[in-house]
Amino acid sequence: SLLATQLISRIREAFSVEISLRELFSSPTVEQIDQKITQLRNSNNVLILPSIEPRTETEQLPLLSWAQERLWFLNQLEGKSATYNMPTTVRINGNLDVNALQKVLSSIVQRHEALRTSFCNTNGTLLQVIHPDVKININLVDLQQLELAEREKLVIEQAQLEANTPFNLENPPLIRCSLLKLSTSEHIFLLTMHHIVSDGWSIGVFVQELSSLYQAFIQGKPSPLTELPIQYADFAAWQRKYLNDQVLENQLNYWKQQLSNVPDLLQLPTDYPRPTALSYQGHNINFSLNTDLTTLQNFSRDNGTTLFMTLYAAFSSLLYRYSGQSDIVIGTPIANRNRSEIEPLIGFFANTLVLRTQFENNPIFQDLLAQVRETTLKAYENQDVPFEKVVEALQPQRSLSYSPLFQVMFVLQNAPMGDVELPGVTLSLLEQKRTIAKFDLTLSITETEQGLVGFWEYSRDLFDAQTIERMIAHYQNLLEAIVENPQLHVTEIPLLTDSEFTQLQIFSNNIANSYQFNKYAHISSSNDLKAYILDGKQKLVPLGVEGEIYLGNCNLSPENLNLDTSVIEHPKIGKLLKTREWGRRQGNGSLELLGKSHRIV
Repeated sequence: SLLATQLISRIREAFSVEISLRELFSSPTVEQIDQKITQLRNSNNVLILPSIEPRTETEQLPLLSWAQERLWFLNQLEGKSATYNMPTTVRINGNLDVNALQKVLSSIVQRHEALRTSFCNTNGTLLQVIHPDVKININLVDLQQLELAEREKLVIEQAQLEANTPFNLENPPLIRCSLLKLSTSEHIFLLTMHHIVSDGWSIGVFVQELSSLYQAFIQGKPSPLTELPIQYADFAAWQRKYLNDQVLENQLNYWKQQLSNVPDLLQLPTDYPRPTALSYQGHNINFSLNTDLTTLQNFSRDNGTTLFMTLYAAFSSLLYRYSGQSDIVIGTPIANRNRSEIEPLIGFFANTLVLRTQFENNPIFQDLLAQVRETTLKAYENQDVPFEKVVEALQPQRSLSYSPLFQVMFVLQNAPMGDVELPGVTLSLLEQKRTIAKFDLTLSITETEQGLVGFWEYSRDLFDAQTIERMIAHYQNLLEAIVENPQLHVTEIPLLTDSEFTQLQIFSNNIANSYQFNKYAHISSSNDLKAYILDGKQKLVPLGVEGEIYLGNCNLSPENLNLDTSVIEHPKIGKLLKTREWGRRQGNGSLELLGKSHRIV
């Protein structure tokens, strides 16, 4: 999807026509794309929006972009917070030229206005203040004299400190770095930026420029980078001027219709009750997908989708299975670099799209994939509307206990990062334990040469690590199953691991052999014992919701059992045994017993 967006930008720049992502998907060959471009040019298809031009020196201080404005308000609401810090940790081995590195950082900050910007509220108007000269000094920390164990401990502590120290949005620069010296040939580089001046794509721009500048500076050469024609503030001014309510009306109407009556909350079974206000304390668990990347790419191509669509459809299916809700809403970030002139800039361009997936009537996965394809294409066609405008238009119920519109995020990281080639040194990215979670749950997957890797970031207010590890295993199983047979209905896709399935069988048999009623009857297991959780009206409750346990497919004895009180005839399921026990179905498929005296709170 990202490459397709870049291709659309190049076509716009070269031929002055606007081709949609849908038209590009329906024209998979160069010949077909050429025919589509010719058709658009002959039909006098003109560009709606002008190019982004640099501001003049006489213009007033620029307003914030809509995305920046939302982060500024969140910062005011939360107070001093590191929620939107973007930390990176790199181990550097070899002969590092610290002076050259310092010069590189200063050059990048000077090159990009966003990194020299602070934010102020002047008589109720939010403004970007671009400072002509901002100093950024590397904080050097010498750890050479410490023992190895203590040194590694301090590296972790220092990395966490850098990541969790809030920025003051009124004081530039909103970027800082530290260099931990472990020996003459080993360093740890800690880089942190605030999201209001950066995004995932910006990290790739930063990496590419760092590599080019460092190679030039250690050889005594000037910067090889050409001057940037525009800056982030120019984009913000253009966005405010041209992406106005009139231009975005059709796109905003799409979002109003698409997200009408979305559920306020995704009711995942949690380990802890949802607090009245989230603390944003989080954790992450890294993982590697067992399913081969090439297999998934081929599967996606055969079904007319992208890798993103396949991975997302599987994730939404998992959430449906866990929650029991047929209306699943997930947020996903989009680079929003759909104009070539903003591709080389550092700044906060990313937007958030809200994808809604319906599981009514238990579709087969292949049909679900077609639904996801259509939903995703429509979302991309309407991506110009900032997420902030969508929230403003829909006015969802607000709560400090959960985020509006969606509480789960899905991310496929495929923004161009470039290779970091620094003469005389080798670099390796260090995984950093995240202590902040913006949402209940975030699944982030990255395409690498070794395959698909990523992490599950989760709120510690709601989940234990063991629960997330089970979810990871279930996601792996689900992906493997759909690649093997996409004709399965979503509820038929196997989730449980072999060990969980064995435990469940033993557990079910133990239930069947342990219940005793009125001292007369015992329940013995048949070959296919089933347990159901029903509410007071004898309706099946969603996953994780408490109710009374009924058993189906059981042998009842002796004959004098009081059938009026112990057996019901369910209209959909058939004859069920009323156990008078209370419980709930957990996310891993097991049954949690809550006792005979338990009642729904």
